[in-house]
Amino acid sequence: MKYSFLYLTLVTLTVCIVAESAFQCPKPEGEYPDDVQCDKYYQCNDGVAKEKLCPDGLVFDPLNRHINKCDQPFNVDCGDRTELQEPKSSKFCPRKNGFFAHPDSSVCDIFYNCIDGDALEMKCTVGLHFDEFGGTCVWPDTAKREGCEAPQKKSPTGFVCPKDRPKNDDKGQVVTHPKFPHPTDCQKFHVCLNGEDPRDLACQLGEVYNEETEMCDAPENVPGCEDWYKDSDDKKE
Repeated sequence: MKYSFLYLTLVTLTVCIVAESAFQCPKPEGEYPDDVQCDKYYQCNDGVAKEKLCPDGLVFDPLNRHINKCDQPFNVDCGDRTELQEPKSSKFCPRKNGFFAHPDSSVCDIFYNCIDGDALEMKCTVGLHFDEFGGTCVWPDTAKREGCEAPQKKSPTGFVCPKDRPKNDDKGQVVTHPKFPHPTDCQKFHVCLNGEDPRDLACQLGEVYNEETEMCDAPENVPGCEDWYKDSDDKKE
């Protein structure tokens, strides 16, 4: 048994030495990509090549000028180098490093940042979906994730919160609970809780909804609603 183990060890070392010696260093010093495996590269010192692997989940970028040339796959063009090392997976992490979508394909706004096998749960801004190919949150029509379109929620009056373009404030930040005016009733308006759960609301009697300030206001301050309560008994009920 002892001799068998020794034999296997020698065979493994021989295979590694042959693989490394087969690679010819373009220059005496430097790091160079493997021809077929994107997360494998060779480190050349004095013209001698040593085989290296990027951390699981990262791939080698020969164009990267940093000392560490291993980067996220969405930042690297692997071209024909399509092979990868065997994954070392853990809960929520298909590979030890990288950004990965939630395992439930219907959960589109939650993803995981995996660092050495430890998963940090992250959530996209309201209205956005995680794009695994880009490693970031984007508009749903850009992500085009299958199974992500949940049934539309409607208020009792049939209002549906618009999801294609979330509402932004004057600083460009997505509004968490955006408001929308009623299309035909000056007194009424809608609010979307967390951008997706619609509610029908109304201003108190004598006031109308001001879309500019997103608050209830006097009719004379809202163009088009100045005469909303005049000679209209049914609106006072």
